[in-house]
Amino acid sequence: MAVSEEPAAVGKYDTGDGEAMCPYRLVLEHVTSRWGVLVLIELLDRPYRFSELRRAIGRVSEKMLTQTLQTLERDGLVHRDAKPVIPPRVDYSLTDLGREAAEQVRGLAEWTQKRMGAVQEAREGYDARKAGAEQG
Repeated sequence: MAVSEEPAAVGKYDTGDGEAMCPYRLVLEHVTSRWGVLVLIELLDRPYRFSELRRAIGRVSEKMLTQTLQTLERDGLVHRDAKPVIPPRVDYSLTDLGREAAEQVRGLAEWTQKRMGAVQEAREGYDARKAGAEQG
């Protein structure tokens, strides 16, 4: 008697193509990455030059900010406007699609800030229970 294998469960964000990352997951990863979130939220206010954006975000390396901006530009969320002047001037702004994503991310960031007290309480309760279980 042959043993039949059950097919693996496929998540709703899985394209089923094995190793390749699902396009939805990839965009979600770009938008919600550490620097992606901050870039999107900051660009909601106004267009920025690279150095202004880097100062506004803080603690991001030039390389990481460049990679993040390129990724978000490729996804159609950020517009890069290079002006043919000397010295070169490049401004970054949100596209309509980027503004839509940034509004969603900002909502999550605002919720996080508003509910941080409850999160901290939950963490302390968890840590206390965990410490009690390890001692007992």
